Amino acid sequence: MGRPFGEHHRTRAIALTVVTAVAAILLPGSATADLQADIHNEVREFLDVGRTSVPRAECGPGALPEPGLQGDVPAADRDSGRSTQGYRCNMSMVGQFAGRGAGITSTSFEHCAYMGTFFPGNLLHQNGGVQVLDVSDPAHPRPTVTLNEPAMLAGTWESLKVNARRKLLVGTGVPMLVGAGYLSVYDISDCAHPRLLNPGPGTNLGMPLPITTHEGGFSPDGNTYWASGITPGFLSAVDLTDPAHPRVVWQGLTGITAHGFGVSPDGNRLYLSALSGVTVLDVSAIQRRDPNPQVHHLGRMFWSDGWATQHSIPVTYDGKPHIYTVDEGGSGSVKLIDVSDDTDPRVVAKVKLDINLPQHLDSNIASSMGGSIFAYESHYCAADRPANPTALACGWISSGIRVFDIRDPHAIREVAYFNPPARTGRNLELTNSPHALASLLGIPALTAPSAARAVLEGQFDPSQALSSRTGKLAFGDISTDWCMSPPEWRGNDLYVTCSDNGFMVLHVDESVYTPPADQQSVVGS
Repeated sequence: MGRPFGEHHRTRAIALTVVTAVAAILLPGSATADLQADIHNEVREFLDVGRTSVPRAECGPGALPEPGLQGDVPAADRDSGRSTQGYRCNMSMVGQFAGRGAGITSTSFEHCAYMGTFFPGNLLHQNGGVQVLDVSDPAHPRPTVTLNEPAMLAGTWESLKVNARRKLLVGTGVPMLVGAGYLSVYDISDCAHPRLLNPGPGTNLGMPLPITTHEGGFSPDGNTYWASGITPGFLSAVDLTDPAHPRVVWQGLTGITAHGFGVSPDGNRLYLSALSGVTVLDVSAIQRRDPNPQVHHLGRMFWSDGWATQHSIPVTYDGKPHIYTVDEGGSGSVKLIDVSDDTDPRVVAKVKLDINLPQHLDSNIASSMGGSIFAYESHYCAADRPANPTALACGWISSGIRVFDIRDPHAIREVAYFNPPARTGRNLELTNSPHALASLLGIPALTAPSAARAVLEGQFDPSQALSSRTGKLAFGDISTDWCMSPPEWRGNDLYVTCSDNGFMVLHVDESVYTPPADQQSVVGS
């Protein structure tokens, strides 16, 4: 039987709107010769929404499992104080250094960790700056030194990254959403005692670099650090061949926005996050250091079930290039995208929790109201090796740390999670936690676009969105934590920071995960 007349015309209207939007978004010269096929593919993926979650973890002994929907922290548990115990399933905490909380993302190298900073809270106590931790004894991480160059004091946001090949640590100064000018490079051969390499350009207050920053990351060989500054899509390539003298070798406007990214193993492709999607850029001329290098747009795709696309992790399955791409906003969660054809990237799998599905966004809002702008969104992930990865570990904001078995990309399943104990009522102690500050506003705004779509589809029950937390529009609480940083693999252990709990070493049970012999944590940027 055909669709009702009204539904048919509504669908045509939606498709026409999407076509118009896609045509407006596509930049001149970005399409292939077959424009009609380009638009068809864009519309197909743009309208598609993942409507199933991955199978949830089956918990072994010693678990404190989630009581309801996968990924949810119910209002009842927040109100009663149960969330201060956290939830765990096939994962446990080995050691912790909470400090005064951790910035949005942190990083690690060998047996050391580097806790990101959040401005201006990190300046409200003595020794503000990036805290270096020695994790030689995972049960007792201990602070060694504090990095207090301008970039470290100004808030590192999502720019603090390590290149293991060259043993370099880089961070940029991002006081609020976008920063400019300051970038410091450290030698971490002695990982517990980083040594500043560029006291001049990028570090000296009188010698800023011509860059804007919000996020950053390395090309795999460590010779290029890419800095992105969100709007209006400004991207900079900083040459670190001589790390004592960083210099900008290319800059360009890449589209409406430029968020995070991933870089292919050979350094020739950059998978740049857009407002809601990914753009594939040919950066081989920069990788080769051609004079007057040109960057070309090869392919792009957009979607509508998530937005503020965060970063991508390049991996291969049987030699075929793919990326795991993470959405920071809405219910897009994580997508596995086949990028073997640079001009035609295609989604082959979606990784979502129950709480991210359209039919559960009413429950999502009911429990997350009062916890600030983020709710149960994904943020940063790490695969356990670049070729045929076996596991993906993700920071899933208020859903904690989630671990997935990804050996079969067509049958991804969850195997473990750890949602750390909420530090309810301790906001004033957590001066370096963006969550503690942001909780002054209680509305989960990043969920709003996906919730609006659920309303239009008739899948949002307003009565299910009501709870004891409904009135918490301002001066909310921290009845969960924000886990935004990539969990980095160390055998069965993960090094990770969450905003309120700071740095943690988490252990994934051997019953659900066996590290491959060639394990290598891969973040992508």
